Amino acid sequence: MPKSGHIALAGKPNVGKSSLLNALIGEPLALVSRKAQATRLPVTGLRTEGELQFVFHDLPGLLDPEYAMQARMRALALEGITRADVILYLHPAPEAPAPDFRTLARLTDLSDLTDLTVLTVYTKADLVPPARCVELAPSGLVVSATAGFGIDGLLTAVAARLPERDFAYPADEIGTQPVRFFAVEYLREAAFELLDDELPYAFTAEIEEFRETTDPVYIRAALFVERDSQKGILIGEGGRTLKAIGKHARARLEQLLDRRVYLDTWVKVLPKWRRDAELLRRFGFPDLPAERT
Repeated sequence: MPKSGHIALAGKPNVGKSSLLNALIGEPLALVSRKAQATRLPVTGLRTEGELQFVFHDLPGLLDPEYAMQARMRALALEGITRADVILYLHPAPEAPAPDFRTLARLTDLSDLTDLTVLTVYTKADLVPPARCVELAPSGLVVSATAGFGIDGLLTAVAARLPERDFAYPADEIGTQPVRFFAVEYLREAAFELLDDELPYAFTAEIEEFRETTDPVYIRAALFVERDSQKGILIGEGGRTLKAIGKHARARLEQLLDRRVYLDTWVKVLPKWRRDAELLRRFGFPDLPAERT
């Protein structure tokens, strides 16, 4: 009987969830950044081995929301946690021990979630001495996505907890989101890499046209910021910054598709989009439970 299950990668922002997802599926699927709160929408990665299918969900970090988009990010993270068969609670090894997960996620008042299967995973093990990894092992799984340390042990621990269930996805797939989704993610990844301070957080993108039947694949993307002053920074002197962002995203998309890509980008201003419910809905953030009717 095959075994398949949903595994949530959960924890505070910037604990290595996206890096671990990429290591677990063996492909650079998810956006990775040194800056916190880079993951806004859940990213699903698949790994199938024989009679096992792992459905990993890279969730937004559990944070204290300061505005509408962050509130939706937290709601998406909690939704992914409550639906998971196994929760991998990620915490950086240099900052061990990890606080109580239910307290961090504010689940202590939800009596119907007492049976959550939570495995503590200490990430970034390459940043601590080997002796510290040995000390942490009794209290959690110790891994390094960068060095590939502990990945096999983590998979073994998760596999033992997966329910018997038919596969939800074809065995040869590695992700569930459409290419349009990853085009936006890779543009945002470039913004986090190339832009400073608050600007990456005010940045988003939207795919306006996608023609996969052409060679190269044609993608036109609108890049949004919140203020006119940010537009100039995003474009850069002589368009250099904009070109660098497009180059990064195009390379990532060509790797994903194994095809040539022509990426056409345009910069627009969309004031206060992170605080506007209608615009957030447009960019893929569902309404909060209290807003649904």
